[in-house]
Amino acid sequence: MSFNPKPKYPNRRAYVLKLRSDAKPGAIAGRLENLATGRQSEFTSGPELLASIAEDITCNAEESAPLIPNR
Repeated sequence: MSFNPKPKYPNRRAYVLKLRSDAKPGAIAGRLENLATGRQSEFTSGPELLASIAEDITCNAEESAPLIPNR
């Protein structure tokens, strides 16, 4: 059996989702926190929540991209 160095569910993509006490199915609101980076974002709708996740994934991908030295 070989070890896969890239996990299927990396810790960098682990989040805590906190919903506001007044959140409802049609009016979701709360805060999203990345467990690895501590980065937090607030959202007031489902589309904002998804946008926050997409933005965080993009930021993580840019931060972890290998640096290519200039030749």
